[in-house]
Amino acid sequence: MSSPLLDAAVLVGLVVSALVTLGAGYRVIRGPTTPDRVVALDTIGTNVVAIAVLYAIDQGRGLFVDVALVLAIIGFISTIAVARYVTEGDIIE
Repeated sequence: MSSPLLDAAVLVGLVVSALVTLGAGYRVIRGPTTPDRVVALDTIGTNVVAIAVLYAIDQGRGLFVDVALVLAIIGFISTIAVARYVTEGDIIE
């Protein structure tokens, strides 16, 4: 039994997150530099986490929050790994 205002806010959040993800996908493809692509991939990862949380709110299921937390952890680790590879040319010394 959620309120109509909450339903509208979740829908707006999902639409905005999807549009930002599409824009970041364009930046991943077009570049122009590798750091731009890395930041765009990190943005996509963050938006996927936001979409999972918004979906959990919409459906009223806490399982998707756990999925979002795992995605956030994986996204953070992969961003660190890619940043080290871009700056140093090697992930593990």
